[in-house]
Amino acid sequence: MSKTKDRAAGPAVNGIPAQGQPTGPVAPPRVSARRRRPGLIALSLALIAAGGAGVVVLVLQTGHRTQVVTVTRDVQVGEVITDADLGEASVALDPAVKAVKAGDRDEVVGKRAAVELRPGSLLAHSQVTSRSLVNAGEQVVPVGLKPEQVPATALAPGQKVRLVHVPAQGEDAPAKGSQDVVAARVVKAGAAAPGTGVVVVDVAAKASDAPRLAAWVSSETVRLVLDAPGGTK
Repeated sequence: MSKTKDRAAGPAVNGIPAQGQPTGPVAPPRVSARRRRPGLIALSLALIAAGGAGVVVLVLQTGHRTQVVTVTRDVQVGEVITDADLGEASVALDPAVKAVKAGDRDEVVGKRAAVELRPGSLLAHSQVTSRSLVNAGEQVVPVGLKPEQVPATALAPGQKVRLVHVPAQGEDAPAKGSQDVVAARVVKAGAAAPGTGVVVVDVAAKASDAPRLAAWVSSETVRLVLDAPGGTK
């Protein structure tokens, strides 16, 4: 071996010849790929499958629609429900919603509204009743109220009221302890008459009180007072 080659190799250390300096490009170290975990892959596939099944169930539930009865016009408490007040719609109905099915529409026509019905709402069996606002032994008396006598609270069928007799000028006041009061219930409240603003309210009172109440109305000596909820019937 020539001296030039010996100098390039460099001196030996502890009998082991030294490595020469590399003269070409150095290749990057190889990085081994991570070992795949079969359990993690299986879990991922299971989650994807479960999610897909949930979407399918949701789509199926959404696609299941039911024909139900809807309200198309305002119906006040106590008013008779007509076929023109109702419509139908196809909706995805939650089991908790007890709406009247379209096939049962004839069962609610002719009954009375137990609550105020608003257009666009679904009709439930609990919102209708077969009871009349005029019971046996009662009579309906129309009471005309001037604008200043009409309560600010809107009158609605079924509300309990008291009709109070207010003596006219020159009329003797009732004896002390006597009560010129008639308990009644609103059957229907009309709209204010153009020009006068008078509102006619039909009230149901006992047949024994009806003639007296009608006399008060004729002499314009009656005032209407609203009872608190749960007051005397």
